Amino acid sequence: MDVHGRDLRYFVAVAEELHFTRAAERLFVSQPALSKQIRALERQLGAPLFDRSRQGVTLTGVGAALLPYAQRVLAEWDRAWTAVGSAKAAQVSTLVVGMSTSPGRGGLLPAVRSRFTAARPEAILRLRQVSWEDPTAGLADGTSDVAYVWLPLPEQERYDLLVVAEEPRLVALPDGHRLAGGDPADPADSVNPADPVDSVDFADLLDEPFLALPAAAGPLRDYWLATDARAGRPVRIGAEVASAEETYEALVAGLGVVLLAAGNAPLITRGGVTTRPVRGIAPSRFALAWPRAAADPLTRAYADACRRARTARA
Repeated sequence: MDVHGRDLRYFVAVAEELHFTRAAERLFVSQPALSKQIRALERQLGAPLFDRSRQGVTLTGVGAALLPYAQRVLAEWDRAWTAVGSAKAAQVSTLVVGMSTSPGRGGLLPAVRSRFTAARPEAILRLRQVSWEDPTAGLADGTSDVAYVWLPLPEQERYDLLVVAEEPRLVALPDGHRLAGGDPADPADSVNPADPVDSVDFADLLDEPFLALPAAAGPLRDYWLATDARAGRPVRIGAEVASAEETYEALVAGLGVVLLAAGNAPLITRGGVTTRPVRGIAPSRFALAWPRAAADPLTRAYADACRRARTARA
């Protein structure tokens, strides 16, 4: 048997007022409608809840037994409704920022956060780490509102973009690789990524096995394999990787080499890995992206905060 919350609320009002007219006024309903609803509840329960006489309205034994439980149910429902309202309000005021690579980049993330928080102090920022298998960092399936991404994106025309960093692409190699250069154990022979003398021609890498992003990464997989600079020559895939940890392990295992942005070099140069600049390929571009159709104020405020933070760093 299911009893509607409305029926319990009507019953409690009459039980507490012990007067149908006053209960109807309290509930903002007509007295005949209230009486009809109480009679329907009594039929559903199979017992009268009130004794009605010229002397007034009193609770029956069944009504008295039901009252404390009905009051507790309604009180719990009121608390539940308040909690739902709070959760909905928080959800409306929450902006989910997706990323597959942490946008350290000279303190960019805290700089954007401080500007956004100053503009929208009521909003909550939630950072969401997304696997490399999703190059949109949650934008494509709507689980992120804005995202820090590497370009190009699949269906890039769907998004507005704000490029926040352009960085040269390096090649990461195991220390023992023929192109690693110098003796990794000797600081005097270490490679300086900023020195063009230490750079590698991409042509020297064409026959190397490469570590590749998952196929789901689409055009971003091709970009980090630099397929546009291969003049049609096929890529040798040594392994697929979907995280910095997998990339590092594959490198030290000698499964291949990998291109990466200069700002990401610290993620994998933890011993046993060398990075060198690469000549003959374009620099990487790191961007904030959001759906082109998005018009919500939080998204616009975050994009504006990112724009101002980038300008301040320029």
